Amino acid sequence: MDYNWINIIQDYLLPPTCILCGNTGFNGHDICDPCYQRLLRNNLCCYRCAEIFETPVHSPALCGRCLSSQPAFDETYAPFIYQGEMRHLIMALKFGAHYKNARLLGMLLAEHLKKTAQIPDLILPVPLNKVRYRERGFNQAIEIAKTVSRKLQIPLDLSSCLRHRDTPHQTALTAKQRRKNMKNAFTIIKPIHAQHIAILDDVMTTGSTAHELACLLKKAGVSRVDVWVCARA
Repeated sequence: MDYNWINIIQDYLLPPTCILCGNTGFNGHDICDPCYQRLLRNNLCCYRCAEIFETPVHSPALCGRCLSSQPAFDETYAPFIYQGEMRHLIMALKFGAHYKNARLLGMLLAEHLKKTAQIPDLILPVPLNKVRYRERGFNQAIEIAKTVSRKLQIPLDLSSCLRHRDTPHQTALTAKQRRKNMKNAFTIIKPIHAQHIAILDDVMTTGSTAHELACLLKKAGVSRVDVWVCARA
């Protein structure tokens, strides 16, 4: 049983409330069951990059992009689709500093990973450049990763990798422009003593950020790199 007395007392004094609609949360989460059920699941996707398939597949499959140009990472876990309520949760965290959203997103991601993922040696949240960090005041990937780390009991690595270049926002960029934008954006600043690492971020769009970071990690001697994200765009 996951609950301990601290959880029980906390839920009694501060019962979970749905972030999206204000109703009572369920299962200790700040989301109610109806809102949880409306989150779009990414069940039919490429196992390497989690790109959403339009038609059902009956076994693990690769998308056309991964078949023609294999990314540096090995597998992606993205339980939700970046639409509707999930998009709202991520946007409100990222641009509104709604930290409670990070806890909920981390709990939802951890529950999915606990059932599906091979446990890595450590979690590496995607770093922010110091300029962007000063503007925003926090790194949303780190905030989500804190909950995932605690729930799955996997250490975080917040000091081995640096984003030394302040890359422009990628929202309006094409896939080719995103890859060019992320080229040589990261630097390993101290030795990494791990063979299996999970890169963690809030959302994946083309995978260019994860690819660039995974390339660097594998050059540093990491043998397996997975990607953990809350949602796939």
